[in-house]
Amino acid sequence: MAQWQKVQQLDLVYQQRFYDLYSGDEFPMDVRHYLAHWIEGQDWNRAFRDSSHAVLLFQVLLENLDNQYSRFAQDRDFLLQSSFRRYKQYFQKFQEVPHDLAAIINWFLTKEKDILNEAELVQKAQTLNVHPAVLEPESQSEMEKKLREFKKKTEVMEHNIRCLEEQQDEFDFKFKTSQMDSGTTEEDQLVLQKMLNTLDRARKNFLSDILNMLNTADQLCLVLIDKELVDWKRRQQISCIGAPDNTSLEQLEKWFTQTIECMFSLLKFLEKLDELHGKLTYVNDPIPKQKTPLKEQTEAVLTHLLKNAFVVESQPTMPQGRGPLVLRTNVQFSVKARFLYKVPELNHVMKVKVSIDKDVGKVKGYRRFNVLGTSSKSLNMAESLNGSMVADFRHLTLKDQKISGGGKGISDLSLSVTEELHKIHFETQFEYQGLSVSLETSSLPVVVISNSSQQQSAYASVLWFNTLCSDLNKVTFFESCPVATWPQFGEMLSWQFLSCGKRGLNSDQLETLAIKLFGKQQSYDNCTISWSRFSKESIPDTNFTLWVWLDGVLNLVKNYLSDLWSDGSIMGFVSKGKEKVLLKKKQHGTFLLRFSESIRDGGITFSWVQYSNDGTPNVRAVQPFTSTDLRQIALPDIIRNFQIMEAENVPINPLCYLYPDSPKDEAFGKYYSEKTGDENPYLKYLKTKLVFVSKENGCTSSREEPVSDLCTQHRDSPVSEVDDSVMLQGPENSPMFSDLTIDTELLNIMLEGGTDIQIFSDIQDAPPVSDVEILFPEALSPDTDLLSDSNIPNFTFLQEDLKGFIPDYGSQKFNYHSIPLTP
Repeated sequence: MAQWQKVQQLDLVYQQRFYDLYSGDEFPMDVRHYLAHWIEGQDWNRAFRDSSHAVLLFQVLLENLDNQYSRFAQDRDFLLQSSFRRYKQYFQKFQEVPHDLAAIINWFLTKEKDILNEAELVQKAQTLNVHPAVLEPESQSEMEKKLREFKKKTEVMEHNIRCLEEQQDEFDFKFKTSQMDSGTTEEDQLVLQKMLNTLDRARKNFLSDILNMLNTADQLCLVLIDKELVDWKRRQQISCIGAPDNTSLEQLEKWFTQTIECMFSLLKFLEKLDELHGKLTYVNDPIPKQKTPLKEQTEAVLTHLLKNAFVVESQPTMPQGRGPLVLRTNVQFSVKARFLYKVPELNHVMKVKVSIDKDVGKVKGYRRFNVLGTSSKSLNMAESLNGSMVADFRHLTLKDQKISGGGKGISDLSLSVTEELHKIHFETQFEYQGLSVSLETSSLPVVVISNSSQQQSAYASVLWFNTLCSDLNKVTFFESCPVATWPQFGEMLSWQFLSCGKRGLNSDQLETLAIKLFGKQQSYDNCTISWSRFSKESIPDTNFTLWVWLDGVLNLVKNYLSDLWSDGSIMGFVSKGKEKVLLKKKQHGTFLLRFSESIRDGGITFSWVQYSNDGTPNVRAVQPFTSTDLRQIALPDIIRNFQIMEAENVPINPLCYLYPDSPKDEAFGKYYSEKTGDENPYLKYLKTKLVFVSKENGCTSSREEPVSDLCTQHRDSPVSEVDDSVMLQGPENSPMFSDLTIDTELLNIMLEGGTDIQIFSDIQDAPPVSDVEILFPEALSPDTDLLSDSNIPNFTFLQEDLKGFIPDYGSQKFNYHSIPLTP
């Protein structure tokens, strides 16, 4: 969508910012509006740097102003005519410095983008109910402030302990000197006593400072570990199921490194105190009494920090898998562990070992696995882009572990294979500056499958667990699985569409799904859906579950409809009742795109409105297109070339405006395919295009009342969608061939005789339908014997193979008209 169009669709708050932006005289808003298409198509940044290009754009701008002035003169719009005369006079002052004008226009376009980006970010946050870090910097800035203060106090303490050592050295020198001098006076004794008292106070103060630092460190740990790290783990958890959250570890690594370094400084200070105590002690010396508990507390805080600094940066993922956390036996997967204390001295020193299910109890029937591949690697800085300490395991596999005593048996938890949760475990040993700590961490729970057919169910388990469970160690989650509230469930669904098609579900789409699931409610916040209803129970009057249907739609979006979904062309989820209400208020030929509710693996259809002679609106629909259809021809091309046969046997395209009022070619033009025969293997021998033709009397109106296949209170019969469609569906009745029939014997005779061929409609005595083609295989050549060549097993339109693709029209007769067959 053009930038200026997006501006006009913003909320009033952001539109006001645009009014403010254009409130001056530097760049008139009228010029921006009427020349929007041309202005956005130019490289103003280059014009600012390239004087010759700036001159060219300046001249074209003046010409466009003249053209617009002429249009207003023809329309007798005197106000705008006068304004554009004034605008041209204003711009002529840049005659000698056109690059200055280019800089001004480029500045305005950049400011527009900034406002648009901010509006889109806020809208996404509201739609998905997430709060990006850029919108809430307060906690980060507060953490940064506390760490700066902590580090500054550490530096002050480093200075203080040097002063303490100098004080002690001075006292020690004078004390030893006085002992060597037999004539020590009482005044000298008083001086020494005063120096010792000062030294004692300095030692006590320093020990008190360490205690205060430890209290501050405890507070930092509460924020760093119990809040920031927990928040990051939750963000990583939901990012595995599509949430658009920031999972970067750079900030946490910086905070952990700074805090741990300060704690090691405290250990050094305590060691220095021990050294000073060894050189000099006295009655009531505070060091022997306080040093040991302070050291223990310091080591405890350090150990706590170090243990939590060992995390799984990248969760287990198969390269060709659906997403993270679904693994298949005997198929390689990758996973990455990271140590958030960045210290070069430990590069390649710490060995990380990987295993599986270390902490899982011996539950009867619970499957066991062995980890194969390189299961031990060093934490090193070379495998990360920023010099972090990582162990990147890229070629691990899981193999079923044979269990003695009659195989796997029956699980005590009565869980299916895809409900078993397993964890990849990592452990290493930290030894540095006299401190030794065993470090362990685990991945999020993973589902292990043995066959690709289990992947869909496995991903459903991953979705459910990571949506509802914050206890990452609860591998028996599905033993007593909780229900999901509608806000939780709707948010999770929105993430799926966001990850597949770069756009989540808006409030209207979510409400449509809620109505289908729960019926019409005043509020859906307290509505719940169970794990069984989501993934085990079939939708009423169907043979597939809710998740299977949604997953089919998601795959359709991901593989064939991503761009259309992203730019908002697909309404997606809308009931037939609401569809009729929306369309019957629109002009003739307005259509919308929605997902089918009766097709297991996902389907998309379009409905349009047309008016009868008495002005009555009639909403009509086409049979849904599946991946089988979209694999052969893209949906924009289907919409572009779609035709129906009216009663007079005249083919027309009834689709004119994408709801609400976007001209079809404007909405889909950028997606149209213009491939020639050389580029498209299916069109290599016939320089024509494939169109969809259906008889007018095959169209029926959509129903008036709301319908649904998901909620028993609002559900059509399972065949209603087929009954209301225009086209046949399925491999045997593909819409692309539904109204084309070929007499194979006549085709054979014509090909042998060198006759040109055209396929025509199945309607007797109808005029030729232009631009209709047969799809020949790429391997076909002019010398091929079409009837006998055994090298063309997939030649679908000849002999017996033809029967599976052309519908049986009984004894109807067909007309044939010639078109050239070209090699």
